Amino acid sequence: MTRIVLTLLFVLLSPLAFASDNWPQFRGPDGTGHSDATGLPTEWGEGKNIVWKTPIHDRGWSSPVVFGKQVWLTTASKDGRQLFALCLDRDTGKIIRDIKLFDVAQPQYAHPFNTYASPTPVIEQGRVYITFGSPGTAAIDTKTFKVIWERRDFECNHFRGSGSSPIIFRDLLLMHFDGSDHQFVVALNKHTGKTVWQTNRSIDFQDLDKNGKPAAEGDLRKAFSTPHVTQINGRWEMISLGAKAAYSYDPFTGKELWRVEERGQHSASTRPVLGFGMIFYPTGFSNGQLFAVRTGGNGLITDTHVAWRLKRGASNKPSILLIGDLIYMIGDTGIATCVEAKTGEIVWQQRIGGEYSASPVYADGKIWMFSEEGKATAIKPGRTFEKLAENHLDEGFLASPAIAGKAFFLRTRTHLYRIEKK
Repeated sequence: MTRIVLTLLFVLLSPLAFASDNWPQFRGPDGTGHSDATGLPTEWGEGKNIVWKTPIHDRGWSSPVVFGKQVWLTTASKDGRQLFALCLDRDTGKIIRDIKLFDVAQPQYAHPFNTYASPTPVIEQGRVYITFGSPGTAAIDTKTFKVIWERRDFECNHFRGSGSSPIIFRDLLLMHFDGSDHQFVVALNKHTGKTVWQTNRSIDFQDLDKNGKPAAEGDLRKAFSTPHVTQINGRWEMISLGAKAAYSYDPFTGKELWRVEERGQHSASTRPVLGFGMIFYPTGFSNGQLFAVRTGGNGLITDTHVAWRLKRGASNKPSILLIGDLIYMIGDTGIATCVEAKTGEIVWQQRIGGEYSASPVYADGKIWMFSEEGKATAIKPGRTFEKLAENHLDEGFLASPAIAGKAFFLRTRTHLYRIEKK
């Protein structure tokens, strides 16, 4: 009995037990943008409720990840020739390691809006996993800061630059490679970096030019999204958004389980959410839509499992939030939309203003949205729009926020901030 009690106490007191104390991956502890943190500041600004502000050299839109006393993020030289991983002290903001992981002799083209360090790391006890897409992926020991393994052999022309973030599922590191030339998903053994499986996207892109010949337009083939693993009716599924289609794979084997096609859209950039027996996701650029797909499908299920689709207000770059029975999203051009999850009916729309790339987060009873101009708007979840706060930081947000403990960790174009009540 004593041993059982001690074991329970260890689990309860372990840092891993408190989701609010860590932000280990893109979109937080469970990948949905939710945090159970409380006591977060409602007001801040340059010089107010800022614990520390640290300049980050070069450029990168990767989001910070937080685990224990460490904060990790990536950055890259503007020309993409040097790729870095940075570790900061959570308490002081001091950069304790600045690791140049890769030199790239001939970088691919990246759109000026993007950077060569846009994928967000994923971290767990003892290890952080860093990727820049095809230029390189590495696992780093978070105690010794030694590189455990690296991979530089994946062929993929990211065309506009990479953006898909990796996730961990058990002993696997799962990643997307959706480029203009190759489109595939891959699972690596997280301990060794060796390939466990690799699966090509199955859709026939059918891109034809005005003469009826295959088109070479890479935008129609690429995507920037991050996968999401969940168990549905006893079956593990990796939900994965690509160009012109959404997929489900068996995360253990890479076998495709189902596919939903939407040929009018491309370059999906978000991470999906699930609820009410459905999967919700924006389809991507080119008049993108918000889709709701019923779970439980097999094979090509476009005509049988799409429950509803919304053509007005869907975001392209920011991921969506599901809170209760409502979906919230911020469009790229600053229009916030609230949607009935079960029906797809719009509850309200409100112009927030600004341009948006960062994904919103939900914590402490508030939804936070972060604009490229540096404005952070808090709204109250509900069937009527209610703005609770508006704050501003210099240089603007392209990276999505992290929340850990009672603090926001916010990356602007030039700095990383820890924002907390003083």
